[in-house]
Amino acid sequence: MKTRIKHLVLICLGWMFVALGIIGVILPLMPTTIFLILALACFAESSPRFHQMLLNHKWFGPPLRQWQQTHSMRRDIKKKAYLIIILSFAISIAAVWGRLWLQVMLFTIGLILLACLSRVKESD
Repeated sequence: MKTRIKHLVLICLGWMFVALGIIGVILPLMPTTIFLILALACFAESSPRFHQMLLNHKWFGPPLRQWQQTHSMRRDIKKKAYLIIILSFAISIAAVWGRLWLQVMLFTIGLILLACLSRVKESD
């Protein structure tokens, strides 16, 4: 019974992470890749079919396969991620002009994201 519950919880979490990843494609402050990596990990433990579905996806599959094999990302994707983080946080900071504590918070979160991204190994 415990394995069945664990199986269902992991599938539900996997689909929740997929949904958050898809939202992240649209919203600039939501990280798409990390949610899809989390979904991949959930599906690897619970559903080989959903795991393969993510790995074979037309858009998300290649970076997820690379992550699964080497725990790295292509240099061009990493540069695009840097650019998107910087632009989206700059726009967000400008949007809350006059609210210093929000600007400082956004700036700090942006720096943390950039620091985390810089630690990811690169491949060509």
